[in-house]
Amino acid sequence: MGEHAVVYGRPALVAAIDLRLRARFSALPAASRSVVEIDLPGLAHRVTVTWSEVLAYARAARDGWAAYAARPDLAGFLELRGDDPAHIVKAALGEIAAALGEEAGSAPGLSLRLDSELPIGAGFGSSAAAAVAIVAGYAAWRGRDDLDGQTIARLALEAERRQHGLPSGVDTTTSLHGGVLWARRPHPSPGSRGGELICERLAADAPLLGRLRVYHTGTPPEATGAVVAAVRTRRDRDPAAYERLFDRMEAATRGLRAELGAAERPERVTALIREHQACLEALGVVPEPVRALVRRVEAAGGAAKVSGAGSLAGPGAGSLLVYHADPEAAAGWEHLRPFAYLPVHLGAAGFRRESS
Repeated sequence: MGEHAVVYGRPALVAAIDLRLRARFSALPAASRSVVEIDLPGLAHRVTVTWSEVLAYARAARDGWAAYAARPDLAGFLELRGDDPAHIVKAALGEIAAALGEEAGSAPGLSLRLDSELPIGAGFGSSAAAAVAIVAGYAAWRGRDDLDGQTIARLALEAERRQHGLPSGVDTTTSLHGGVLWARRPHPSPGSRGGELICERLAADAPLLGRLRVYHTGTPPEATGAVVAAVRTRRDRDPAAYERLFDRMEAATRGLRAELGAAERPERVTALIREHQACLEALGVVPEPVRALVRRVEAAGGAAKVSGAGSLAGPGAGSLLVYHADPEAAAGWEHLRPFAYLPVHLGAAGFRRESS
């Protein structure tokens, strides 16, 4: 809870889920030095490039983001994002290679494969998971255990900026550290390079976490960054109205945090989730088919909210959190059957390194 509002300095309550993305790094033969093979089976995309091309791609993306951040709008975001399926992979790999001082002529030949259980482009943090796995994984593969978590988080956020424009950093931080986090950016300006995310780790054993069910309503037709850019444009037209919405979202988010640390009050939890969902609808990021679904959940005595950027047009809006004091009752609702139920654990572990 807290999506969109966190970009403007409000807090967010975020839980990692146990759908894993795996980045596998392996060396190519010596004859293939300076070559990078990228395999993305989830996107049915495979490409072979040189390290020179990867580093140049990352530099161009960095420059493009700087221009976009100076004057963010939807057209600028679409130009920044482009249509390369391996966009965030090249951006993340180029950022970490540059940070390690890699040079095109001496970098080792690399085979990089990403396998993901996360739905892509649907509010489940797949881009952030990819950025973290590539940055932290490549550093580990190169034996650079001296890179601290703060540096990894910063570089992963830089990569995610190329994908989403002006993200808060919540997704990359949660993907890296896992668990349940209370996060806030001290500077409300979404284009600011400063204002590092301040995070507090919360207990991940609250019974309430086990009563939240996660559904996939369908992949939004727009990229997350396009939705964020659209909200910013609307906010700039009427700042006072949107600040009032963000204040309401903050109050609901703080209320839900209090419920995690106390004896669960189902009526209170239901009211908080409904309030935050109402704010997301007022922001214009919940398409009509998902609104109708949420109304049916509410009529059955539950509450539901989009979790993530949402969608401008639909019909799907990505991730949906559903709450009822009796989770088994929610499991039997006919109106949820057409949508994929994801039996995830909220508060799962973050990045880990494995060697073979």
